Amino acid sequence: MLPLTQFIAYIKKNALFEPEDQILLAVSGGKDSVLMAQLFKLAGFRFSIAHCNFNLRGDESRRDESFVKLLAADLGVPIAIAHFNTSEYADTHQLSTQMAARELRYQWFEQLRQELGYDYIALAHHQNDSIETLLLNLVRGTGISGMHGILPKREQLIRPLLFLSRQEIDHLVDENNISFVEDSSNESSKYARNRIRLAVIPQLQELNPKLEQTFVQNMERFAETEELVQRVVAETRQALLREAHGDCHIKIAKIKELKPQKLLLFELLKPFNFSANVVNEILQSLDKQSGTSFYSSSHRATIDRETLIISSVEKKNEGHCLVHPQDGKSWIGDQEIALSYVEANVYETNPNKAYVDVAQLIFPLILRFRQDGDRFMPLGMRQFKKLSDFLIDEKVPLPQKERIPLLINGNGEIIWVAGLRQDNRYKVNATTKKVAIFELLNQ
Repeated sequence: MLPLTQFIAYIKKNALFEPEDQILLAVSGGKDSVLMAQLFKLAGFRFSIAHCNFNLRGDESRRDESFVKLLAADLGVPIAIAHFNTSEYADTHQLSTQMAARELRYQWFEQLRQELGYDYIALAHHQNDSIETLLLNLVRGTGISGMHGILPKREQLIRPLLFLSRQEIDHLVDENNISFVEDSSNESSKYARNRIRLAVIPQLQELNPKLEQTFVQNMERFAETEELVQRVVAETRQALLREAHGDCHIKIAKIKELKPQKLLLFELLKPFNFSANVVNEILQSLDKQSGTSFYSSSHRATIDRETLIISSVEKKNEGHCLVHPQDGKSWIGDQEIALSYVEANVYETNPNKAYVDVAQLIFPLILRFRQDGDRFMPLGMRQFKKLSDFLIDEKVPLPQKERIPLLINGNGEIIWVAGLRQDNRYKVNATTKKVAIFELLNQ
């Protein structure tokens, strides 16, 4: 007998999907995925099968594909099959074979789901897979989110067999005489997950014969603990993080008040991809001089006086942008500059606008970011000032300095430090007949 009642109860308890939904089943041909397909058929759910041939095991890979085709025909459901050159993908993207296969299958599953209108993708992970994931996370280093193991549902991915252990699946397959194929790579000790399964878990089971049950209970508690922590993190994030000029600002004094400090700051900075080691370095450097920076794969954290500033390190626009007389709008990076004209002598004090005598402009103008040696004559002054000194006097944070657009005349002179100050040489005067108005739009 198959555990149909438990299967349906687990789906309902975790709200995995509705009975009328269409589900795409990832079926390799192994015990787990074949049992999942049989349970879906017995329950009367609407489903199709997807099979990946990674072309890594020669005849064995072709055997698996043929078996899954026969299974789909026997169950009377549609099947989709994809062939991948996994080794080439791994070499090109500098990935391990396992990681390459993972990326390829998940990308294809999602593409298939969207193209054919499936509601969810079902994966045949079971309790022991979740235990292995937890142990791997602990070995490699993890936050609290890595301790709940594999979740039953995450966006469009569902795992309806997590109520079963590997031993229970083996028993059900034998008892019900269910055919399957065995992946020989599951016995290879070159993969970290296999070493956990083949060497580590048996040792732990000697210490605790009810290891699966204990871990399942632990992971449920870890998941609830994570939920509690994330509520606190969300409240802390709302109270501490402030956005300005596309960056996130956190007052250093507030960081020092965090308790527990290391855990909360790690979770606050997690969306910016900062590792635990870098978070520790930040905490040890809060009293260092301004300009001290720390990096993740995507962001920079900079100590700037009394503030920690988180900014993206992606460079959206290298070089410069030319501005022609007829250009209504121009872009540099993610910032937009508008240009309009007025046949009158007008002016207003607004750092986000520059009012320039058209007669002084030499087109095409240039929009660029700052360079070493830049200087200009700030409005209201009659002498030059280094741009770097001007930005220091204006207390402009370091990350923002690198993204301030500069409007440059055709003769190389700075016309306007956008959002801060126009050059005094280009202000309108009594003889001005036509005014060009430049406006920084996305402030």
